[in-house]
Order: sequence, then C-alpha cells, then structure tokens
Amino acid sequence: MNELWTIIIAASPIVELRGAIPVAMGIFYFSWSKALILSLIGNLLPIIPIIWSLGKLSDYLSRKFTFFSNFFNWLFERTRKRTANGFNRWGKWALILFVAIPLPFTGVWTASVAAFLFGVKYRQAFWLISFGAFLAGVLVTILTYFGIIILS
Repeated sequence: MNELWTIIIAASPIVELRGAIPVAMGIFYFSWSKALILSLIGNLLPIIPIIWSLGKLSDYLSRKFTFFSNFFNWLFERTRKRTANGFNRWGKWALILFVAIPLPFTGVWTASVAAFLFGVKYRQAFWLISFGAFLAGVLVTILTYFGIIILS
C-alpha cells in the first residue's frame, strides 16, 4: 500500500517526486532505489495525458464556460512567462533543465504545459521531461539520503 501512496504523491501536481522521495525514504523506510523508481513511475504518469488532452480540453471548456476561459488564459500566460526566457535561450533542452531543478512549480506538470504551449512534439516532450525528472529524482534522492543520515 505504501508503494501506491508513493506513486500517487509523485503523480500529484506541485509535490511530485520532490515530496514522494522523502516520504518513501523517511516515512515508509524504502531503500533509495525503490523510492526513486516508484517516484519516477508516478511522476511520469501525467505527462502524456496532459500534453495530449490539454489543447482539446482547454478549447472545449473555454468555449463553454467563461470561468475556464479565464483560468486557461491565466495558466497559459503564467507558464509562458515562467518558461519563455529559458525556452528561447535553450530551446527544447530547457524542458530538461526546468524539470531537473527540484523546486515547486518546476516539475513535470508545468513542463508538460510548457511543452504544449511551445509546440514540442509529444514523443520528444515525453523524453525530454522524463530525463529532467530523472535528474531531479537523483538529486532529491541524494539530498534525502544524506538528510536522513545527518538527522539519525
């Protein structure tokens, strides 16, 4: 059951694997490798559905409801502002760097929205974001491992 919770935490927006790995290692007492693998699985689950469905869903809801039109305008504009400089400078590789920095709002969910907004092809976006998530996962795992040692 704790494995499922790790995957769910990692799949959730904002927290993602940055929260799942410390929970898996510090509360569930998983090995670093198990925590990393389960967190990566959970963190990668939302990428494809977000990229594939975002355009169709946002168009439909924006046409039907003013609230969603305003929400998607806000979300897309906010994401463009946060990612435009890096994307213009680094191109598609900015997705890797953006996800690899383990801070709130720089994870898979936001990078998937950015990939959609900047027209990155699905397959390429998946692999770029996945590699960034792997790098973030390794960094968070190392920090958590040494944090546990220091606090023990």
